Amino acid sequence: MSIVVFGSINMDLVARTPRLPAPGETLIGHAFQTFPGGKGANQAVACARLSSLTWMVGRVGGDVFGDILIEELAAAGVNHTFVEVDPAVSSGVAIIAVDDQAENNIIVIPGANGNVGRDDLPRLEKAMEGAKILLLQLEIPMDVVVAAAKLAKEKAVTVILDPAPAQELPDELYSYVDIITPNETEAAALVGLSIKSVEDAEGVGQDLLIRGVNQVIVKMGGLGAHSVNSDGGKFYPAIPVDAVDTVAAGDAFNGALAVALSDGEPIEKAIRWGIAGGALAVTKEGAQPAMPERKELLALLKTQQ
Repeated sequence: MSIVVFGSINMDLVARTPRLPAPGETLIGHAFQTFPGGKGANQAVACARLSSLTWMVGRVGGDVFGDILIEELAAAGVNHTFVEVDPAVSSGVAIIAVDDQAENNIIVIPGANGNVGRDDLPRLEKAMEGAKILLLQLEIPMDVVVAAAKLAKEKAVTVILDPAPAQELPDELYSYVDIITPNETEAAALVGLSIKSVEDAEGVGQDLLIRGVNQVIVKMGGLGAHSVNSDGGKFYPAIPVDAVDTVAAGDAFNGALAVALSDGEPIEKAIRWGIAGGALAVTKEGAQPAMPERKELLALLKTQQ
C-alpha cells in the first residue's frame, strides 16, 4: 500500500548563527547552506527513505530551484509524476536561521505552493488509487487542504494532518482527519492552551477529540509525545540524542508514523517509530538530508527495547 503526500515543496536557505537575532539586530553568521525542503516534500522523503512507496503531489516554480527540487525527490525514491511545474511563479522558499543550540526560526515564501488549488485535486485523486494514507500539512491554501482531506475520507484513505504552520482550522476539517499531530506551538493555536506538562497535552488531546478527530498525538519536542484517543491518553518519552539541527524533526516523526501504520503496525508502535524518526533527524543538518533510513531507525528502536 502506498502513501500519498499533498503539500509544499521548498528550497531551504539556511543561515547558521551563534544565537537567533533580536528584532532589528544584525548578526554575523558562520555558515550558509541550501537544502531541499517544504513540509510536504520532507514528509515524502521521510516515507521513501523508510522504504514506503510514496507519491508526492504539489507544485514547484519554473526556476532553477524547481528543477533541483524535483531531482532531489527522485533521488530519494519519491514518485514525482504528479508534481506540477508552475512557470508563472518562483518555487517556494524557506529562509531559516539555526543557532548553536539547534533552535531555529523560519520565514516561508510560498511561491508555487500558494498556487496549489482545486485544479490539483484530479492528480491527487489519481495518486490515491490504492493508497492507504494521505499526509497533509498547512503550507498550501487551507481550502484545498480541506478538499483533499474530504476526498481522502470518501476513498477510505487515512488522513494524517500536521497542522503546521500554526493556525486555526476550519471546523469542517476536523471531521475528515483521522490523526492530527500538533507540536506545542500548534496546539496552542488550535485550542488556546499552552503546553507545559503531560496534563496540558492530555487536555489538548481531549479538546481535539471533541472536535471530531480520532487520534491526537501531541509532539512535545525533547520530552517525547502524548497520544490521546477514545481509549485514553498515553505518554511516550523521547529518545535522548545530541541535537544538531531541529529543522524538520516533526516531518521525520510524521513520515515514520505513516510508514509504520502503512505497514500494518498498531498506533503504539507507530508512535515509537515517529519518535525514533524525529530523534534521528535532529542529529543531522538540513531537512530532507536528515530524514533517516529504515535500517538506522530500526537499529535505534532496538536499543530502546
